[in-house]
Amino acid sequence: MKFLFTNQSHFNLANLFTFVNITAGLLATYFITQNNFFLAIILAWVGGAFDIFDGKIARKYNLSNEFGVQLDSFADFLSFVLVPVFLIFQAVYGRYFSSVELLIAAAISIYYVISGLRRLIQFNINSDAGEVSKYFTGIPTPLGAILLWLVYLGSTYGFLSPYIVLSAMVLIGWSLNSKIKVPHP
Repeated sequence: MKFLFTNQSHFNLANLFTFVNITAGLLATYFITQNNFFLAIILAWVGGAFDIFDGKIARKYNLSNEFGVQLDSFADFLSFVLVPVFLIFQAVYGRYFSSVELLIAAAISIYYVISGLRRLIQFNINSDAGEVSKYFTGIPTPLGAILLWLVYLGSTYGFLSPYIVLSAMVLIGWSLNSKIKVPHP
């Protein structure tokens, strides 16, 4: 069991937590395709919890390595970019839009996905394994996901129209790569 606490191991404790995040994201994606949005959201939040703990474990036990940095970004892309976009596309856009509106929603969803991917790649380029800065530049993808969940809830409970959801997705997508400073927890 020594491999769990070796930073050269791809299967150290921090990375195992990241693998659980990936698993939760994959399962959430499946349940979105089945229109089981409640379970998908629960799984996305489980993935988010494991994302918090993987970083804390990596720092506490000095398990950070380049593999873990890349793995964490892949997990973030899946759980905090793709899952919320798929959820909104299936639950909001697919339900309320047709033809041209759906094409516009698809283009905006792709914009958000590319924005999230760009943010994660740029973050990896600018950071070193184990280093934690005082501020994020741009909204981190987990915060972007939380904002999209709130937009989804606003739509689900009738507070936000699908057009406002589209606008919010553009704004949140833009904020991922903005110069906004967000304190690192």
